[in-house]
Amino acid sequence: MKRKLLLINPVNPVRTGLTVNKSSRFPPISLGIIAALTPESWTVELIDENWEPFEYQPADLVGITAFTASAPRAYEIAGQYRQRGIPVVMGGIHASMCTDEAAAFVDSVVTGEAESVWPQLIEDFEEGWMQPRYHGSWGELAGMPRPRRDLFHPEYLFASVQTSRGCPMDCEFCSVSMFNGQRYRRRPSNEVLDELEAIPHKMIFFVDDNIVGYGKRTRQQALQLFKGMVERNLDKLWFCQASINFADDEELLFWASKAGCKMVFLGLEAEEADTLQEVNKKLNVQRGISSYSQAFERIHRAGISVLGAFIFGMDGDTPKKLCQRADFIKASGVDVIQTTLLTPLPGTRLYQKYLEEDRLLYTEYPQDWQHYDMTEVIHSPGKMTPARLEQVMAECNAALYSWPVLLAKAFHTFRNTRDMTAAMFAWNSNINYRKIATAASKAAQ
Repeated sequence: MKRKLLLINPVNPVRTGLTVNKSSRFPPISLGIIAALTPESWTVELIDENWEPFEYQPADLVGITAFTASAPRAYEIAGQYRQRGIPVVMGGIHASMCTDEAAAFVDSVVTGEAESVWPQLIEDFEEGWMQPRYHGSWGELAGMPRPRRDLFHPEYLFASVQTSRGCPMDCEFCSVSMFNGQRYRRRPSNEVLDELEAIPHKMIFFVDDNIVGYGKRTRQQALQLFKGMVERNLDKLWFCQASINFADDEELLFWASKAGCKMVFLGLEAEEADTLQEVNKKLNVQRGISSYSQAFERIHRAGISVLGAFIFGMDGDTPKKLCQRADFIKASGVDVIQTTLLTPLPGTRLYQKYLEEDRLLYTEYPQDWQHYDMTEVIHSPGKMTPARLEQVMAECNAALYSWPVLLAKAFHTFRNTRDMTAAMFAWNSNINYRKIATAASKAAQ
């Protein structure tokens, strides 16, 4: 009989965040890749709590991934298998940042990128000596296996695709560079195109932190990808994440749009240089806040909408500054509004700083990790009380996600992009974020 590997994608049961909306749920491609790396002599199944609550299923080996906010749920599920003597492996960003903690709840922890170690782990397991820890390396991405998409729930609206890893920016609040390294690495464009060609979904989310990368070489690689999508007539609609440099090259914008790009997520964070400097947001500081409007205009001319992500609760923030940030967002060319509370995630310099300064409000780990989902105040800010930050955040969200503001944004998106699909992407995303803000406000009451 074949051995059975059961992969589990846990979801924080306390605060659902983006998973409250069907259109903002994305398949766990890391587990899909693990499944693809598992020998054919194994049966692989996936339990995905984005769609269904976990129910025990027998297995020979269990693999779990988790973000920080879902780590307590991952440990709870792992416990059910360990009580029955079934070994559990945990990987993902939280296990990589909190390895000793994770090791107390599972039999083996995989840190970093798992592709380089998973075949060895399976071999060790089959021979009866699976190690307690495996350390993945930052390898080149050529030949990266495609995820086993047949395991994903059929109701996912978007297929997730990755074209690159790593980020050189090193923002104080971000753990990406710790997990994927500061060297930007890209997959060969032809391999990405072949994968896209095999995906039946019309809508794609490119999960890269910056799809166009940094510098001339990565710009050419991104251009090659976009042109390849047009040449192969892939007929996809997609959105992506990028830095403000996405708007630098009008040729790149032209081909991105022609290839089906309808929305780009930009980590803007704040509208003041001193606030950006505080969290080491170097690229935005170098460009200057005045460059935001020019960037939005260029992106809009290409028929692409802008999702602007802003952070509330940095040390320099005051109630007045946060209200000014909300006013800036309303008046700006941002089409989709994402507001999150500053969240010091483990593995970041920000977390270490706040831990040393005794400014974290929730430190009963691992259970308190469930609060670290970016919708809850979890630290003492520099210039106001946590309660005041919570109140101002609720007031700003109520204003930003009001129907008059969202309707005005929708009108301006269509006027600026002249693209109804881009406008619909933006409108639906704003509705999703409105639901999240509403849920967060009710939870705080």
